[in-house]
Amino acid sequence: MYLTATPKNKLKSNLVEIRIDYGYITFRIIREGPGTLNSQTESPILSLQNVRKSFGGLKAIDDVSFDVAPCRITGLIGPNGAGKTTLFNIISGFHKPDTGEIHFKGKRIDGLSLHQTFNKKLCRTFQISRELKLMTVLDNLMLVPPNQAGEKLWRTWFCPGLVRKQEIQIREKALKILQLVGLTHLKDEYAGNLSGGQKRLLELARTMMADPEMILFDEPGAGVNPSERKTLADRIRQLVQENQITVLLIGHEMELVMDICNPIIVLERGKKLTEGTPDQVRCDPRVLEVYLGGTEE
Repeated sequence: MYLTATPKNKLKSNLVEIRIDYGYITFRIIREGPGTLNSQTESPILSLQNVRKSFGGLKAIDDVSFDVAPCRITGLIGPNGAGKTTLFNIISGFHKPDTGEIHFKGKRIDGLSLHQTFNKKLCRTFQISRELKLMTVLDNLMLVPPNQAGEKLWRTWFCPGLVRKQEIQIREKALKILQLVGLTHLKDEYAGNLSGGQKRLLELARTMMADPEMILFDEPGAGVNPSERKTLADRIRQLVQENQITVLLIGHEMELVMDICNPIIVLERGKKLTEGTPDQVRCDPRVLEVYLGGTEE
């Protein structure tokens, strides 16, 4: 037996199917209305409100506001000098905003320093990979976890078992992450010998060692050839899906951004120009004008 009903509450615009089958009652929303809770109405994990930042007389960031939904890959694009990396620096605590508020998981972070935002599981990468070139790929990862027992000299003397046990756990975690990003075969290679794409994957793997809830990924495709770029895109997508991580990604490689990001935010001269799906952004004449240098005929 099937019945349909319209709930008399905030979700009144939804049509609900009620199925009674051998004593079991199931509910299914068969038409979704504006009151339905979905990914668009979830509380944002990151929220910027009227953020401004000037350097001397230059307005680098001018009244920027946007929200980032959890467990998504959100793109941030714009021409050179639009303010993308400056915005990352402000969010991560490297720079303090002149005015405005930044909330992460519902709490203000715009007054925090870089290491404090890192401790809150908000991590970032940089345009240029900063691997430790003369250490192996595996050692690059094993250095990341903070407060390791072996960092204190007296523990290596009096608690060698504790130090050894923790090192084994960190090594196992690092190997799992290397497998996830596809670098297991290079674990004993010096990090300085990796290709551009492999270094970006290493940067991602090192970030994962900190158990982030959100990653600010600055130019992941920079210096990466097309074949490696596709691998990188697949790994980023896989990490988000399997680990429920949120990514805010700066990109100049439009093919990469359009492939994995939704929504996409566009900056122009420090201001938010527009936000939308890849198709909406791709067809927006303002984006074509300021970012691509012209409009479609």
